[in-house]
Amino acid sequence: MEEHEQQIRVRYSETDQMGVVYHGNYIPYFEIGRVEWLRNKGIAYKDLEKSGIALPIVSMQINYKKPARYDDIITVKTKMRAYKSVKIEFDCEIWSDDKQLLTTAHFILVFVDMKSGKAMIPPKEILEIIKH
Repeated sequence: MEEHEQQIRVRYSETDQMGVVYHGNYIPYFEIGRVEWLRNKGIAYKDLEKSGIALPIVSMQINYKKPARYDDIITVKTKMRAYKSVKIEFDCEIWSDDKQLLTTAHFILVFVDMKSGKAMIPPKEILEIIKH
């Protein structure tokens, strides 16, 4: 599956007193990676929501290997692992500028009809984009 890379500079506000990224701040990094993966495929998340589709996380697993620190340039690598029915799965990694693997994650998201709040199979045109 196609991988997307997104660079991010760690901001001071994302770190603790030791200059290490607080563990909860990795989740927004991964979100940036997923949103940009979709955008790179031609799907703007904003347009998904305008069409009445949300894509909430229903499961996540994160493994912290090494810390990212204030002012580091990190690379978020995002790859779709699988798509089935209403679910889409992503594998993500965060790498340091010196090519060290810092964090890995796996996310499962569900396509949801925003009006009903129920899981839905996405429209055919979205499926075609995701699968290619």
